[in-house]
Amino acid sequence: MPGLEHTVTIAAPPEAVWAVVVDVERWPERIPTVEAVERLEAGPLRVGSRTRLQQPRLPTAVWTVTELTDGRSYTWESSSPGVTVTASHVVEPHPTGSRLTLSVTVSGPLSGIGWLMTRSLTGRYVGTEADSVKYAAEAPAE
Repeated sequence: MPGLEHTVTIAAPPEAVWAVVVDVERWPERIPTVEAVERLEAGPLRVGSRTRLQQPRLPTAVWTVTELTDGRSYTWESSSPGVTVTASHVVEPHPTGSRLTLSVTVSGPLSGIGWLMTRSLTGRYVGTEADSVKYAAEAPAE
């Protein structure tokens, strides 16, 4: 299954990193690769929650949370004809604060060609997301 993983160490406690990662409604102001976010259900993220995400150079997608361990990780999926994209966000304790691991995998009959067309862009976006979460989590409290 094609995919990628990006890990960054963050000088902030896991709770601070988690707070940034799950606050998807603030992603457009924190992450330059996210133009717009619309939560389709009220309340905190939970299994089954859906979020409409708009990113430059990619079709608008609805992401559905498929797994969630509060304070630690969540996985969500977005499907289009022939391709399912799965993205995971994992926050772990680290001796200097936290470690954030973001991963993306693609599956489905058209995933090979889709991945060839989007791999480079996806890699840049995932790296930018990780760096942006790091910056927001390490920033002094607002």
